[in-house]
Amino acid sequence: MSAPEPGPERDKSTSEILGQALGGAARRAGLDPAESSSTHKVVWSAMGGWRGILESVLPSIAFVVIFTIRPEPLILSLGISVGLAAVFTIIRLAQKSPPSAALGGLVAAGAAAALALWTGRGADNFVPGLITNAVYGSVILVSALIGWSLIGLAVGFLMGEGTTWRNDRRKRRAYFWLGIAWAALFFARLAVQLPLYLAGDVTALGTLKLIMGLPLFAPLIAVTWLVVRALHPREPASEDAPEA
Repeated sequence: MSAPEPGPERDKSTSEILGQALGGAARRAGLDPAESSSTHKVVWSAMGGWRGILESVLPSIAFVVIFTIRPEPLILSLGISVGLAAVFTIIRLAQKSPPSAALGGLVAAGAAAALALWTGRGADNFVPGLITNAVYGSVILVSALIGWSLIGLAVGFLMGEGTTWRNDRRKRRAYFWLGIAWAALFFARLAVQLPLYLAGDVTALGTLKLIMGLPLFAPLIAVTWLVVRALHPREPASEDAPEA
């Protein structure tokens, strides 16, 4: 018996799996268009509140400041940076709160520090971030260009419409431009930070990484949320519906 040929059902299964994964991640981050939330609340939730902000920026700030003041020994600045990430993780575990964000930061900080110690170059502490920007930017850009925007897949799953948004020209165009905007953010980071990495300017590189992090992430989250909510307006509650 010959093997079944790949067809629409296989493509649909792949898109559903990807949409569920992206949608689940968006929901955990507080980005669910089906819920009634203010833009401010959504952006704040996506950043993880004060704890998420501190977990994101403090290890990097510590590394940059200490490395600038005392570049040698390198293990000093790297150790304090990783140590802060470990403290955040321990606190989350002790409070039995979801540790995924802190664990992700700890793993990333540990991998970056290990690379920097192995090469002996402080600038290599930023290599994982450069790679992440390149990969995320490329994947989001390609998905938008081929008409399968990752944003559209995530929203389609969250709103229970699957991939039918691709039949709506307005939604398809909106998700295309949102994908372009997100890809532009990642590539802008790469374009600014890569020359500094090649020049070995750790202080400038670390500073610009922070400036191009949450300060640019938050407005783009807000824009994405507003566009998605405009495309999927909430239906009036049944008790508010006019009587026949």
